This record gives sequence, structure tokens and C-alpha cells, in this order.
Amino acid sequence: MPVLDIRQIGDPVLRSPASEVPEIDGRIRKLVQDMYLTNEKAGGIGIAAPQVGVGLRIFTWDVEGSRGAVINPRVELSGDPGFVPRPRDQEPDAVLREGCLSVPGHIYGPVARCPQAVLTGLREDGSPLRVEATGLLAACFQHELDHLDGKLFLDRLTGEHKKQAFRALRSGAAV
Repeated sequence: MPVLDIRQIGDPVLRSPASEVPEIDGRIRKLVQDMYLTNEKAGGIGIAAPQVGVGLRIFTWDVEGSRGAVINPRVELSGDPGFVPRPRDQEPDAVLREGCLSVPGHIYGPVARCPQAVLTGLREDGSPLRVEATGLLAACFQHELDHLDGKLFLDRLTGEHKKQAFRALRSGAAV
């Protein structure tokens, strides 16, 4: 299993909607395994196939004890969009500042996400998958689904946070 190259902002694959996976075969199962390893080595909590240069609707996650992969995902959201709390080991009322493996320079910003999500799709073996999520896991699902739709977390930043992030991206400074 190789560690795959993570595509960076500016790569057209990150801005293109991903295609449905027509058939789960050995190539797709190998891609999922390579994505798990790539995400682990990069220290991420999730990675979508477009981030490794593959325009297919697949993502993996590894968040607070929940690890999995989904093919052809759908996410049903509930609750008022707001700021999701940070992981359990940080301040309980702190706001999650999202970042992305495809956005270099340690650029983070607050992104409003729905607090609950139900993820459905297919597992690597083709069986149905359904995961109910709250908090950080729900935010992860929304973040990865954005990648499959050709969006980056930067697109969801607002006001001064968006300005600071793009200034930092241009200058190479962390935010």
C-alpha cells in the first residue's frame, strides 16, 4: 500500500465534482486502503478521493475512535448550522477551526456545520453503510462531502476569517 500524493489547492481535481463509483472492484478496494494509509501518515481525520487525484465519490475517516470508508455517500443533516465543538481533549466550548490536508501552511478557520449527520452509502465490500454522527465526526463527514462536490473549507469561511485565510495562503503564513 503506497502513501498517495495529496493534491494541493490550485489542482483542478479539487474543484471538480466527483463521479459516482459504478462498480466496487479490486481497484476501488485498493484505493480505499491507500487512502487510509495516506490519511494516517498525513495526520488527518479524513481524506476524500479527489484529494489524492481520483475524481470518485469516496472518502475515509478516522475521528475519535470511529474509522471507516464510504463509497457513493449521502449525508442527511439536522440541527441548526453552527460552530462544532473541538475534539474532546481540548477546551469543551472552543470553536472548531477547520483545516485541510489540501490547503498548505497551517491555515484554519471557523466553519459553521450542522451538529448532527447521518451518513449512508456503501462499504468497501458493497454492503450498505449507515453511520449516525454528532460533533466533530459530523463536521468531518460534511467537510469530506464538500470535497466530493468540488468545494474546500475556505469557501465556507466568511468575513474577516476568509480574508485572513486568503492573505495567509498568498503569503505562506499560518493563520
